[in-house]
Amino acid sequence: DIQIDKINKPGLPLAAGEFSVATGVFLVVTFLIMSFSIGIRSGSVPLMCALVVSFLLGSAYSIEAPLLRWKRHALLAASCILFVRAILVQLAFFAHMQQHVLARPLAATKSLVFATLFMCCFSAVIALFKDIPDVDGDRDFGIQSLSVRLGPQRVYQLCIGILLTAYGAATVVGASSTNLIQKIITVFGHGLLALTLWQRSRHFEVENQARVTSFYMFIWKLFYAEYFLIPF
Repeated sequence: DIQIDKINKPGLPLAAGEFSVATGVFLVVTFLIMSFSIGIRSGSVPLMCALVVSFLLGSAYSIEAPLLRWKRHALLAASCILFVRAILVQLAFFAHMQQHVLARPLAATKSLVFATLFMCCFSAVIALFKDIPDVDGDRDFGIQSLSVRLGPQRVYQLCIGILLTAYGAATVVGASSTNLIQKIITVFGHGLLALTLWQRSRHFEVENQARVTSFYMFIWKLFYAEYFLIPF
């Protein structure tokens, strides 16, 4: 993606020439070996499955080869990101904790179902929003992202709508809890995050690259903040 990044994100190390391609390959291979080594040493089948499937889907997403390079297709790209972030990570990490840490039988819980569905919404937003600042380069190189097809503003509005709907649903789920502490934390936590999102979205400018990037990183902060609320 170096040529695309020279248009979309010229400040990135490879696009800016700070890293050579050889250095990039070395770093990727090194971290790949490290991650697989950690997975093997853990002795956890769920973690190894997560690593292997993530590697295969990540390769299919990026590698320029027949039937691959899924990032060129909006549906395949979004599905790839959604499956890894929302489904694979939740299920594999849950199975690892249940079987290898807590030594409990594997059984689905309400929190697992909620986390998976909620993260499906978040992962879809991340997959869509990340292409908003890349419209020019993607269009030039034939990548038909949803931002290229519909325009950045409409995709942005769609993303905000999905997130606010997800927070609304999470608040309703929390309010239905019979545990008072869980109810207060879940309702207040998701309400606060939704309010923060709404306030931040009022100052968004799709033409301002710096604000687009800042808002994208803000979405990631909301994503990880959710992991503090999921246990409740």
